[in-house]
Amino acid sequence: MKKIILIIVAFISINQAFSQIETAYGTGEWFRFKMSYSGWMKAGEATLSVNDSYYKGKPVYHVVGKGWTTGAVSWFFKVEDQYESYFDKNLNVPYKFIRNINEGGHTKNIEIEFDQDKNKAYVHNIKHDSKKSFDTKPNIQDMVSTFYYLRNNLDIDNLKVNDEVKVDMFFDEENYGFKLKYLGTEVLTTSFGKVHTLKFRPYVMAGRVFKEEESLTLWVSNDKNRIPLRIQANLAVGSLRADLDAFKGLKHPFQIVIQN
Repeated sequence: MKKIILIIVAFISINQAFSQIETAYGTGEWFRFKMSYSGWMKAGEATLSVNDSYYKGKPVYHVVGKGWTTGAVSWFFKVEDQYESYFDKNLNVPYKFIRNINEGGHTKNIEIEFDQDKNKAYVHNIKHDSKKSFDTKPNIQDMVSTFYYLRNNLDIDNLKVNDEVKVDMFFDEENYGFKLKYLGTEVLTTSFGKVHTLKFRPYVMAGRVFKEEESLTLWVSNDKNRIPLRIQANLAVGSLRADLDAFKGLKHPFQIVIQN
């Protein structure tokens, strides 16, 4: 009887601990970004939305990210990308990831299922009708879930300039050690006004798209939301900038220093 009571108390304590964790986002959050090429040409739009769902009976967040070119850019380089992630609401680990892209005729259609207990990734390449399995690191993240995991788990109070944050990520068919360098704080002028931000340098793979490993810069709001406000990318040819244009469903108040 005593053991049963202890188990019940422990179970209640665990549930209370999870319920008291203050997350940066929640169901219904939605972002829209406007993209420009080389600082002046309208290039496209992108959206990110957080929805409730279930995956094999488990309550999950279903995040859908879409991106597409607009205007003159789409005449000579049309892009239609969609990324989806189903990740655990409490553990913040993904169970399924979808990447369906068309970038100037370069297409991919990949679905990945993660077995977090066995540390496995099962990759279904729909375009080539192939299936493969890979070993992964414990608590592996996918391309989308990484962003939401970092929003909840960045220890800003103990982060110093030039410190690096590392996350184990699985991308397409390989394990990838994702790194993010903290560059400090900055007051950023946005379409909503001036906002206190945290500035980061995500490391990317240099090559076909990016000039070098440190080609990307990210600004997020320095509040409980950790809203992505701007992404600046130096490409092999020109540069690309994405600015948050609209949002809804924030979990916490959006702190603006000076409103427009």
